Amino acid sequence: MSEEKNAYMVGLGVLKTLGLAFRHFIETYVDDFRHRGKRYRTAEGVAYRGSKDVSGIFTVQYPEEKLPIPEEFRYIPFLVYVEKDGVKEYRCTSCGICAKVCPPQCIWIVRSSDPNTGRPIPDPAEFYIDIDICMNCGFCAEYCPFDAIKMDHDYEISTYTRKSNIYDKAKLGKSLEYYAAIRPINYEREEAATREAEELRFARKSHA
Repeated sequence: MSEEKNAYMVGLGVLKTLGLAFRHFIETYVDDFRHRGKRYRTAEGVAYRGSKDVSGIFTVQYPEEKLPIPEEFRYIPFLVYVEKDGVKEYRCTSCGICAKVCPPQCIWIVRSSDPNTGRPIPDPAEFYIDIDICMNCGFCAEYCPFDAIKMDHDYEISTYTRKSNIYDKAKLGKSLEYYAAIRPINYEREEAATREAEELRFARKSHA
C-alpha cells in the first residue's frame, strides 16, 4: 500500500510541475500581448521582468538583453590616463603597490628609467595583468595612492586563446572621461576632494 501511495504522490508531483510550466507558458504570451510586445529588448521590459509583478517567463534573454550594471559593479581593472595634445599621460607611477597587494599575484610591472641618468621615471614601460588569474577583488584600485587603477564594468572578455587574456598597458588603458561615464558618483566625489585639497594648499601658501 505504501508503494502505491508513493507512486501516487510522485505522479501527482509530476503533474503539478507540468501544470506550473504550462501556466507559465500561457501567462508569458498573455503578458506579452498585454504589454504590446514591449516586454523584451527594452529597458522598461527588463525592469518589469525583474519586478514582483511579472508573470510568465522572466528570464533575461542574454546577449540580446543585459541587466543594467550598478555603478559599484567591478570586474577587471584598467589604467586611467589623461590625454593632452594627443599624448596619453598615465596616472600610474609604477610604484608597485598594486602588484604587492594583489592576492593572486597577477600584476607585472616593468619600470622605465632615464637612458641618460639611469634614474627611474614615474611611468611604467610595461604593465601586464593576467585576466584569467584576476579575482576582481579591487585591492589594486583601493590601495593605489594615485587613483591610477579603477575597476571596469566590461565583463564580456571571452577569447579563443589563452594569450589574449594577458592585457598589456595599451589594452588596459582607458581615458578619464570613460571612468567618469561609468562611475559618475565616484568621479564627482573624487573631483570634489581634489578641489578641496587644492584650495587648502592654496590657502596655506597664501598665509605663509
